[in-house]
Amino acid sequence: MLPSWMTLQMELRGCTEDQTAYDYISGNGRVYELTRVRGSLTMHPASWFTGYVQFHDTHALGLPLHEVAANMRDTFDFRQGYANFHYRAAQLIVGRQLLIFGDQRVVGISNWTNNSRSWDGADLRIGKKNRVDLFTTSVVTIHPTSLDTHGAGLTFHGVEGNINTLVRGTSLQPFVLIRREPLVTSQQNIKGSENEVTPGIYFFSKLPYHFDASGTGDFQRGSYSNDSIHAGAAILRGGYTLARSSWAPHLVLEYKYATGNSHSNPGRISTYDQQYPSNHNAFGLTDLFGFRNIKERRASLSLLPVRSGFVLLQAESLHVASVMDDVYSGGGTASVKPPVTGFASDDIGTEFDASDRYLFKKHFLLQAGEGHFFPGTLMTHNQHGAPLTLMYFQIGYRYSVRH
Repeated sequence: MLPSWMTLQMELRGCTEDQTAYDYISGNGRVYELTRVRGSLTMHPASWFTGYVQFHDTHALGLPLHEVAANMRDTFDFRQGYANFHYRAAQLIVGRQLLIFGDQRVVGISNWTNNSRSWDGADLRIGKKNRVDLFTTSVVTIHPTSLDTHGAGLTFHGVEGNINTLVRGTSLQPFVLIRREPLVTSQQNIKGSENEVTPGIYFFSKLPYHFDASGTGDFQRGSYSNDSIHAGAAILRGGYTLARSSWAPHLVLEYKYATGNSHSNPGRISTYDQQYPSNHNAFGLTDLFGFRNIKERRASLSLLPVRSGFVLLQAESLHVASVMDDVYSGGGTASVKPPVTGFASDDIGTEFDASDRYLFKKHFLLQAGEGHFFPGTLMTHNQHGAPLTLMYFQIGYRYSVRH
């Protein structure tokens, strides 16, 4: 029997995925199982103190080891472990923790992946309905067969506000992020440090007559060794709900844009740095692309057929922002490089997706989906022209043990 000030939680998750063209190779089909086990202990021995420890154990069964991505496998490790000192409307969280801001398209944990993100550092949070976070952290690097660590010192800092009473029905979340890397190599192969500042804002608003809107806008300035940084990004969504209809259909139109590097100025980097986003389903269920040098137009329709069920249908069109820059993966690394003269087309491709989610008896979460990516001219002309179909079925189970 646990003391009254302790809570034990466990989470089990299995996700079966089937890809028809793994790593853009036609005929390279893969069926594999992603497993995740989490366990946590919450301790609240005093009114001013909360302690939290969480482990995870993740594996990718059925995939050759050289094809296992960094976010798929981590053999028994600590995901979180922090002390939370709190008094009235103030909290100081110190240790390994999560950072979740806005819709997680700039800073988030990417919980869909087997190894979701965490940070080592400190977060001072002041306020409740309206609040501000001041943090200094370093992202945790996954080591599949040894203990996870963070990089050299604290490299990711910032301030994020959450203002919910200034405009009725609207949440405003301004932020300033500072990223520093001690060793980078410039476009001229000169080694130095990176110092980057990203000011921006996220908003969500419920509008009259069942309309809604949300979005993010930010820009980046700084230095990358001897290069200067000039980049930016924007996300804009507009939605409408047929509130009186059965299944409450919600239609959303969305546009995303992240700058690319035209290489017109040899001393300037204009590729947007996507920071630490949750990129799952940002550019389709196949999760092929990241928020760098990209433009997306998307239409989606969500339905609520039953109280605990959710269905999502969507289509998106993808293009590069600059034909002189790379196509980037969800992790932010280059997946397709342009020829010296640039890509002949900006058309990455189109994708159609369908997914559903159902919560059963508050403990079981069932999810299934299918996405199909149709490569555009850019991909087919650069050895990445294999169409891809991804199907998945996921079962999750959570339970808690209290006094």
